[in-house]
Amino acid sequence: MSTASEMQVSLRLPSEVLFDGPATRLTGEAADGGFGILPNHVDFVTALVPSVLLVTQPDGRERIFGIDEGLLVKKGHRVELAVRRGVEGDDLDSLSDTVGDSFAGLEDEEKSARAALSRLEADMVRRFASLRKPHI
Repeated sequence: MSTASEMQVSLRLPSEVLFDGPATRLTGEAADGGFGILPNHVDFVTALVPSVLLVTQPDGRERIFGIDEGLLVKKGHRVELAVRRGVEGDDLDSLSDTVGDSFAGLEDEEKSARAALSRLEADMVRRFASLRKPHI
């Protein structure tokens, strides 16, 4: 493998690409603790936990992302991250507020969807039960 001064990082959500560009450093958190990746880091795969992800671009600018659980794959000079939810913030203070607002809204929507699904399942079970009753 050749040595490189940067790597290509892609941070994807189920519905969009949150970040795709060159980076000189990436730091995040996995289930077994924090980690850092430089362009010539050994290839690996890890499960991500809800945390803060920092991406340092070649010009020195740091991009800060609040992420939910996901997966990171590092191969060669490419790092692919797939997460359930994620938001970008200007700093850690504003990121905390943004994550709280965004993720709480999504959790409410998920709860509503799960409740609707439960009602549909219960209705289906009742209908099947009524089919088994003998009609006299």
